Amino acid sequence: MHIVVCIKQTPATANAAQIDPKTGTLKRESMAAAINPFDEYAVEEAVRIKERVPDTTVSVLTMGPPQAEEALRDAIARGCDQGFHLCDRAFAGADTYATSYALEMGIRKISKETGKPVDLIICGKQTNDGDTGHVGPGIGAWLDWPNVAYVKKVDEVDGKRIRVSRMMEDGTDVIEMPLPAVIAVVKEINEPRVASLKGKMNAKKAEVKRWTAQDIEADKTKIGLSGSPTIVASSFNPPARTGGVRIEGKTAEEKARNLVAKLREMKVI
Repeated sequence: MHIVVCIKQTPATANAAQIDPKTGTLKRESMAAAINPFDEYAVEEAVRIKERVPDTTVSVLTMGPPQAEEALRDAIARGCDQGFHLCDRAFAGADTYATSYALEMGIRKISKETGKPVDLIICGKQTNDGDTGHVGPGIGAWLDWPNVAYVKKVDEVDGKRIRVSRMMEDGTDVIEMPLPAVIAVVKEINEPRVASLKGKMNAKKAEVKRWTAQDIEADKTKIGLSGSPTIVASSFNPPARTGGVRIEGKTAEEKARNLVAKLREMKVI
């Protein structure tokens, strides 16, 4: 069985995000970054499947600037077997349409490169910089594979089918699909592990293959900013909050009295 986990390197904190005023996109080259939090659960679930299904290989794929390789090595340290990096200025500024297309072409390239067809693709529910939740289902659409989002449990999986529990507002759906398929997981699915020393050593010496748009035979009209049908019209950091009043007091009761007095002074109460 061959699993591909699609991950993204995103800002480690909100303060790390810097926005290009011309394009409205993140300046990823200069930001402090890490694996997107939801993708950590995708990595963990792939490794757990590998541990219980014999002869399973887990590949990890990302699209991003050169430093995104760090996220791939982190995933390898946590138990993935090999990493693949789509790295080309032609991919920059991609929306979810262009991103899912590039990843789909990368997945096809992985199948050819390894000689092992991909059976299952696992993505995180969404990213903490875009919050769209489009990429996982988008990959499924490009590949014309069955896909399920909001997966909170993989109930059963083998080389031919997968049964999952999908989180819904009014309960849980249990869905069975033939493989190959795509799933997008939520944080309730597991608890990501910490990389072991052995895993870190494996990650350090691992060969991460880097591919350009030409390497994956991508249609240039479908990638990057120019290939994105949606654009960010305006993007900015909200101004820092100013002002405010600090309510002092030696005890909670005194603070409460001072707060009431202030509210009365302001004629709020």
